[in-house]
Amino acid sequence: MVMSNMRILEIAKAVLKILCIMVITMCLINAEGSNKQPEGRPISYTESIPGTLVKFEMIGVPGGEILMPDPAKKGATKRIKIKPFWIGKTEVTWDEYDVFVFKLDVPEGAPDDKDAISRPSKPYGTVDRGFGHKGYPAINVSYFGAEQYCKWLSAKTGRKYRLPTEAEWEYACRAGMPPPEKDKLAEFAWFWQEKTQPVGKKSPNAWGIYDMLGNVAEWCTDLSGKPVLCGGAFDDMAKTISPTARKYQDESWQANDPQSPKSKWWLSDAPFAGFRVIRVK
Repeated sequence: MVMSNMRILEIAKAVLKILCIMVITMCLINAEGSNKQPEGRPISYTESIPGTLVKFEMIGVPGGEILMPDPAKKGATKRIKIKPFWIGKTEVTWDEYDVFVFKLDVPEGAPDDKDAISRPSKPYGTVDRGFGHKGYPAINVSYFGAEQYCKWLSAKTGRKYRLPTEAEWEYACRAGMPPPEKDKLAEFAWFWQEKTQPVGKKSPNAWGIYDMLGNVAEWCTDLSGKPVLCGGAFDDMAKTISPTARKYQDESWQANDPQSPKSKWWLSDAPFAGFRVIRVK
């Protein structure tokens, strides 16, 4: 009788072990099936601009998918696959853009490289509007100026930098989370302000990226290939600050530019226009 009870106990232990293994296996399967970001996050890093002491941080963003309005079909949506990439931890600051504008990476007395990427013309008036310079986002920058900066930065560093698509930008902005509620928005974004604010002073999103909403709206390329500013800016109201906020350039953005033709580098009346860079490879 004793041996029989011992045998029953052994069988019960074996069955319990099998059940535990099955439960663990099912949990792993379910976890894998619910994973919306199957491609890994690239390792974040700090980039230095050669010839200067200027540095900026790039945050690794995992791959995934995002649902966006389809520009080809009104009212329809399309699912866009996003490959892993890096994105600027903050908006491009004057510290970085000044190097490009004023050739601060070129040794004094060095001859001009006529084959180099063209650089911005001298800005009209005070380019930062007195908002603040060191540690502040570059403003009044045109889409062309932002694109040329990316080309110059790529040539300087040997890495390929560019402006994000609006899908990449919105995907990074959302960071796998719902947009912040309006009563929590001030924790993450500068809005309804008189001027821009220093970067990185609000809370970052879930992926450690700062100021995706507010401060300056950011140049991207929309799904139709057109320039668009995303995210809303410092002078917008809370209701217009969101991952889906978009602005397209019109004549008012250069209304007070006295030049003819208008500058292709600077937007005299768009202090809300800035950008950040991404790197895919």
